[in-house]
Amino acid sequence: MQKKLASSTITVPVPDHKEIKMGTLKSIIRQSQLPAKEFES
Repeated sequence: MQKKLASSTITVPVPDHKEIKMGTLKSIIRQSQLPAKEFES
């Protein structure tokens, strides 16, 4: 998944398996530049 900005492009991986490690999830959230609350259920 990519988000294009005026000065750069942010690429966020989308894992293709049911469970991902906590560190990977945190990295994806950080790279997405969205609030962590957006990922809570």
